[in-house]
Amino acid sequence: MLFHQNNSLEEIFHSVKHELHRGALDAKHPFRFVTLATKSQNGVDARYVVVRSIDDALNVFLYTDSRSSKVEQLINSPEMALLFYHPAKRTQIKILGKAQIHRNDELTATFWSRIQGDARKAYNQILAPGTAIQDPRNAFDWNEPLIDTNFTLIQVKPVKIDALQLNGTEHLRVLFKLEENIWIKKWIAP
Repeated sequence: MLFHQNNSLEEIFHSVKHELHRGALDAKHPFRFVTLATKSQNGVDARYVVVRSIDDALNVFLYTDSRSSKVEQLINSPEMALLFYHPAKRTQIKILGKAQIHRNDELTATFWSRIQGDARKAYNQILAPGTAIQDPRNAFDWNEPLIDTNFTLIQVKPVKIDALQLNGTEHLRVLFKLEENIWIKKWIAP
């Protein structure tokens, strides 16, 4: 378990932050892969993404191709949700926030410099994500050199963090809400 009923709200907040940071740093941590939910013209859309970094303000950073549907969805409606689950600790963390899209700026240049070798191919496919193809091999053509033209950074600025600790019939749930740059912490019914 990540937290117990005898933990203070401050201790729980610290534990949640710690696990989120571990997910960004450790490729084997369950919080490394997260569900990103967005609004689309047809309703709600969701997909797994990789958490690349989390800063001290709990901004979450994700990489994507600028031509992906999630970029357009987040530009049109920046409200989104991230859903994390840690099976060993039986903890679900939901972050509600607003996305800011970064492309061809100083921040993307910093993150692009961390991507090495063939990993850069993910942002250099000739065909845009979601393009219909006749043969799967048609998707394996990349622009050369491998540059950051399509590389996009999604910065998720959290406004609420909802932590649910599963525990048989005695689940625990806390809500952290950002108000005027201060995290308000309270217990809520699971």
